[in-house]
Amino acid sequence: MADLQKIKKEKKSDNPNFIRQDHHKKKRLAKIWRRPRGCDSKKRLMKNNRVKVKPGYGTPSVLRDLDENGKEVIMIRSLKEIEFLNSKSQVVIVSRKIGLKNKILVIEKLVSLKIKILNIKDPKKYLDEQKAKKLAKKKKAKAKPKEDKKSDDKKKEEKISIEDKLSQDDKKKLEKKEIDKLLTKKQ
Repeated sequence: MADLQKIKKEKKSDNPNFIRQDHHKKKRLAKIWRRPRGCDSKKRLMKNNRVKVKPGYGTPSVLRDLDENGKEVIMIRSLKEIEFLNSKSQVVIVSRKIGLKNKILVIEKLVSLKIKILNIKDPKKYLDEQKAKKLAKKKKAKAKPKEDKKSDDKKKEEKISIEDKLSQDDKKKLEKKEIDKLLTKKQ
């Protein structure tokens, strides 16, 4: 397997860098390969030694979907998929689409089975951080509603006290001003 990995590295180093046409002209364009489609495109017509992706540039089929150590890379999307893993011949990438609650469960299970996770450097540290964040959010959620109720009560009391101080003439003037504002408001 080590010989095959060397062959893969050599083949990859011989391959040209396939980058998107005109990616340097606009910041929003990534360097990843996109097939050129323009009718006058020099890259599509392969003029001036410009290379295009072809079947011959691919890695050998035996080595596809293997990491640098020769282990098979598997994407995990749920807890059920962990049952069929082999820690000696497979490594794991945890999907980004899993919610935090399930992701924590999946990572805990993988750590207990001693299966390597490629997209998380230190799984134990990651678990501790996420649990701490979860607790902090719960504490904030419990503390906020009490403060909001108090502030709403204070605002209501202020409005009532201001209205009591005004005389009837002042109240009528304020109402007229509000009506005038609404009528003269530009639409």
